[in-house]
Amino acid sequence: MKRIDIPHIVLNKDGLYSGDLKHYFRALFIHATNLWNPYHNFRHMTHVLWWTYDACHYYYPSLSPEKIRSMLVAAFLHDADHSGHLGNDRKEIERALRFFDQYHDPIDRELSPDIHRLMGTTLFPHQKSADLPLDEQILRDADMVQGLDDAWIQQVVFGLSKEEGVSPLVVLERQEPFLRGLTFYTDWAREHFGPTVIEKRINEARELLAFLRNGNE
Repeated sequence: MKRIDIPHIVLNKDGLYSGDLKHYFRALFIHATNLWNPYHNFRHMTHVLWWTYDACHYYYPSLSPEKIRSMLVAAFLHDADHSGHLGNDRKEIERALRFFDQYHDPIDRELSPDIHRLMGTTLFPHQKSADLPLDEQILRDADMVQGLDDAWIQQVVFGLSKEEGVSPLVVLERQEPFLRGLTFYTDWAREHFGPTVIEKRINEARELLAFLRNGNE
């Protein structure tokens, strides 16, 4: 699927799910406290939203409009009110769930248990399971691809280093082992982010490390 903008998803221009997401865009834009975080920020939440939407296109129409709506709301809000510090992701999920409970669209009352479940499945590090339902597989995969995005240096290297309290060099050095161990649950993610894509990012990280380590040459 070609790149589309946020209004396209929020306004449901493809008619892929029930209703629209204007309520949640307003809630995040006006009330969320994590919009300026180094990594768990507005860009990350919309990044996960975009890739979840892409996956829903891939699997359409095997996913119902209601299921797609639950997935998109969960993707959009999964890190709402994140503290901007790493170390206890369970508490961060609880923050996001409270945000949803406070600002949920009334039309989602019946979908709330499903949205809660989906937001919870992004808890990191993931508890591995071979039999996750497809919607949870998609959410997890969409949440893991930030490091393969064009803005990975800003988002991952500088963003995560700030939130973890370590130097950017430490995070850069972790990229190859992290990407080597990266596995996806869905056919959608494996097709989009196959070995060639991952190897390209690994090589880029290696080259950057070489520049930094040989800075005196």
